[in-house]
Amino acid sequence: MPLVIEVAAALIRDEAGRYLITQRRRGSHLEGLWEFPGGKREAGESPEVALARELTEELSASFRVGELAETIRWEYPDRIVVLNFYRCRHESGTIEPRESQSMAWVAPERLDEFAFPPADRQMISRLRAGA
Repeated sequence: MPLVIEVAAALIRDEAGRYLITQRRRGSHLEGLWEFPGGKREAGESPEVALARELTEELSASFRVGELAETIRWEYPDRIVVLNFYRCRHESGTIEPRESQSMAWVAPERLDEFAFPPADRQMISRLRAGA
């Protein structure tokens, strides 16, 4: 039976309509690919609580986790990932990477220029279409 990992990811937009993306760290699953910030849910955490915790850990700022935009289930050869994408808003603090990861603000129409994991492609298509 494959490992099932539940992940919460943030769709954070700035005033210009760009989305915040980060690059996966060395040594991580799918290292070097770009993703929407977030992370794995720990035992007993709701996806929203997990996402708020992960964003503060990764980006040193505080965010408000809003509505669930989409859930995508993706099967890799060695694991199943359930991605919960939430619309989030920056509340306070300076957004800066705390884990030496690269970070970029990208317009929806340019997201295809970055290498993302296959599981993120459906969400990227929706964002490009204005969802």
